[in-house]
Amino acid sequence: MYPYYGDFRYRFEPQPMTSFFNGRQQVIQGQATWTEGGQVTQCNIPWSDNQYMTVAVSPRAGFQCGQTLKVRNPQNTREVLVKVVDTVPNNPPNRINLHKRAFEALGVNPDVGIINVEITPSPELEEEKFGKYLLELVQVGYPGYRVTNYDFEGSEEMSSNRTRETYVYTLESPRETIKIRGSVVYNPNTNRVISFDLSEMDQ
Repeated sequence: MYPYYGDFRYRFEPQPMTSFFNGRQQVIQGQATWTEGGQVTQCNIPWSDNQYMTVAVSPRAGFQCGQTLKVRNPQNTREVLVKVVDTVPNNPPNRINLHKRAFEALGVNPDVGIINVEITPSPELEEEKFGKYLLELVQVGYPGYRVTNYDFEGSEEMSSNRTRETYVYTLESPRETIKIRGSVVYNPNTNRVISFDLSEMDQ
């Protein structure tokens, strides 16, 4: 087990694994603690990956290594996208262990120790062919920013061997919030990328 940090003078009972559908997204009512991580993870993905926007999950939760989760703090509506890098064997399915930086990105002082959160698996990002691919490019291209949201704008068949998919990503830094439109053109017959483009949108 990884250590949990914070003041635990209060007892928190595990919440039931409840969920509801909001459009295409399944939202899980859960709780989040935090950790500074360790050198070795079950996924062989370092905690420093994804600008430290990383998380450990219960093996019973059904999440996969490398999967992207959206975590929302309902108290202040702050959101962050985190990557699954590790597991916590004794956690209930709806409790996650965020890296400290991701916990702080939700607008919470680490001294709180544990908070209620809404966890959204990102099936539409995983299912659309190149949403995850573009997300990783955005994260590399904008160091110091964290991706807090995304929207799939649509797919366009340009010809028999060219299809374009377009996404909009919301990025936050301590100074500003920006939106990036990312598109990728690929050959649907081979799934090979022909070109991609990232551009900042006017605010």
